[in-house]
Amino acid sequence: MNPLRLLRTSTFQLAWWYMGVFGASALVLIGYIYLTTLSQLGQQNDAVVQARILSLVSELGRRGDGDLQALIALHSRSNIDPSAVLLLLDPEGNPVAGTIPRWPEGQFDERGWYDFDFVARDGISAPGRGQVLAFDDGRQLLVAQDGSNILEIQRRLNRAYTLTLVLALMLALAGGLIVSLSVTRRIDVINRTSREIMTGRLQKRMPVSPVHDEFDQLSENLNQMLDRIDLLVEGVRAVADNIAHDLRTPLTRLRGRLEALVVSPQMAEVSREEVRSCLAEADQLLATFRALLRIARIEAGTHDQPATEVPLDPLLHDAWELYQAVAEEKAIELVLESGSGSVRGDRDLLFQAIANLLDNAIKYSPPGSVVEFALRREPGWLRVEVADRGPGIPPEERERALDRFYRASNAGLAPGSGLGLSLVKAIAAHHGGSVLLEDNAPGLRASLRLPVCLP
Repeated sequence: MNPLRLLRTSTFQLAWWYMGVFGASALVLIGYIYLTTLSQLGQQNDAVVQARILSLVSELGRRGDGDLQALIALHSRSNIDPSAVLLLLDPEGNPVAGTIPRWPEGQFDERGWYDFDFVARDGISAPGRGQVLAFDDGRQLLVAQDGSNILEIQRRLNRAYTLTLVLALMLALAGGLIVSLSVTRRIDVINRTSREIMTGRLQKRMPVSPVHDEFDQLSENLNQMLDRIDLLVEGVRAVADNIAHDLRTPLTRLRGRLEALVVSPQMAEVSREEVRSCLAEADQLLATFRALLRIARIEAGTHDQPATEVPLDPLLHDAWELYQAVAEEKAIELVLESGSGSVRGDRDLLFQAIANLLDNAIKYSPPGSVVEFALRREPGWLRVEVADRGPGIPPEERERALDRFYRASNAGLAPGSGLGLSLVKAIAAHHGGSVLLEDNAPGLRASLRLPVCLP
């Protein structure tokens, strides 16, 4: 699937929303765990400091305050607890014993705890947190805990939680993409089938899987609707076909009798002209019925001629030669601009469509004008363009001009049944193309647009 097309799908947009909600939820959860973990570690360090203070106070109670300096020096030398931070100041504020050489700068919080930064034994700056004990003789004792362990745990948590969040977002996006691709594939199948049905293949049906999910229920409802439409269309088509067949037969017999009257030596010349006029009308009626039946077969998908590669340039030359004499009778210059390119389809139908466009252009062009006939190439498509200098078709009527029996309001008394462009439209749709009607200022530019046949 085209990645740009996937990005524009509603399912992919939902995947982005899902990833955003999932990421926000994960971020809140990770943040809560992160803050709770750090808070718990801080409380544990505070508890260690308080336990250390109680231990010192208990031991001083046994030894006496005079042994405080010796006791601090003993704790500093023993290195029993490397994370302990101890510093004793004399009444003048000079360090006399402890694990750090000087009093660290810091500040007290609202609970009386002293937060500071100091240089640890390994020479690395580290945070510390503890309490300051003041004695009656003016000495001060700092009992604190090295916070390097919390800092290291915090760094590890940052890396772990960042990696976890990134992986969670990637997994959420991957899951969203998988769901999006799955849904898009199902929708593409329905769209492809719909396009085939729109080209006239009413026998096609939406696929239904054994899962019987909401897409299958939608497909089943569409299939039931298509069955009903197909039944109604078949009924209308059968009536139209029967009428066309039933009327074509007596018209053919009537034409045969009129031809016999024309060649009859007993008929007067005036009557002969009237019969010729009737013959022309009969021919027009038969042509109308043939066009109707051909359009019906194409739209019904019963035109089952095998598709082959058809070069368009020879078709344009054949049509140009066929209508050259017709154009000369009206003093119209028929200009052909050749090109190259092939399409897959039915050569006879394509020639019929091109001939209809030329016939319309010559029919509605004034004498002495020019009809331009060209094959142009654009990415993925070939365009057969026929541009005339006639009255054109008003912009508001161009869409309806492709309907059966519709004649533009400015068509005047020009002969025709209004089926020419309808047949071109049916042939274009049969080949996966379209018909474009544009302004030629003045006149009309009619284009038969067909998908190019790639080598």
